[in-house]
Amino acid sequence: MTQAIVAGAIVVAAFNGVAGLLGAWLWYDGDPSQRGAGAFWLLLRAGQGSALVLALAVGSLAAAGNYSTDQLFYLYALLPLAIGLIAEQLRIASAQTILDQRDLADAQAVGALPESEQRAVVSEIVRREVGVMALSALVVVFLALRAAGTAHGF
Repeated sequence: MTQAIVAGAIVVAAFNGVAGLLGAWLWYDGDPSQRGAGAFWLLLRAGQGSALVLALAVGSLAAAGNYSTDQLFYLYALLPLAIGLIAEQLRIASAQTILDQRDLADAQAVGALPESEQRAVVSEIVRREVGVMALSALVVVFLALRAAGTAHGF
């Protein structure tokens, strides 16, 4: 059973690691809306889904009375869910931050801009969203690897 939990944590780390590295590259490249963004979002959602599956498996084991002797394991196994929720909130706030920096009231105000400025605003919003989510994926990699390292107590 310990091997299955370790394997699950490594799968979570792998999905999130690939998504995080791709997202970091897209963010660094400067225009993530052009290439590779679709793959990034698919990998990111797969990574978040794998973290949810791991948390459900750990919760199921605990409900069945099979506990880890290392209590830090639960922190490392469940914290990726909180990281994902916080990152989603930061992603949403990042769009408003860009609009505020440009003194735009809302998305409709962006539509009133010339097309080249609209593209610039959207590109900047997408870049910031990708950066936030890539960073969260890399944090989840660390947590998943720590969960794998502390799963020996089952």
